[in-house]
Amino acid sequence: MAIIKPYLASKRFNSTIGAGTGTGATFNILATAFSNDAGTSATAFPASFAYYNLYLNGQLQPGDTSTVTTTAITIPGGDVLDAGVPVMIEFVVN
Repeated sequence: MAIIKPYLASKRFNSTIGAGTGTGATFNILATAFSNDAGTSATAFPASFAYYNLYLNGQLQPGDTSTVTTTAITIPGGDVLDAGVPVMIEFVVN
């Protein structure tokens, strides 16, 4: 039986689609283009997390909409969105 960790917290990161690069399937936004909950520039996304939620313009996106690493989030097709669309990633860590 797996051990369930009793501690859960969230870490949120904010940016806009305009901070992204690439087109189509390779569109991504670097972690350094996001600000964290403290309002400072992020250096990386969490390396270990239970799950994450992606919000575009305040709308929760389906789980298959993106992939994330410690250095970037890839949002295939995100380049067709308006540059001002807010992007929030919420990582639930334990």
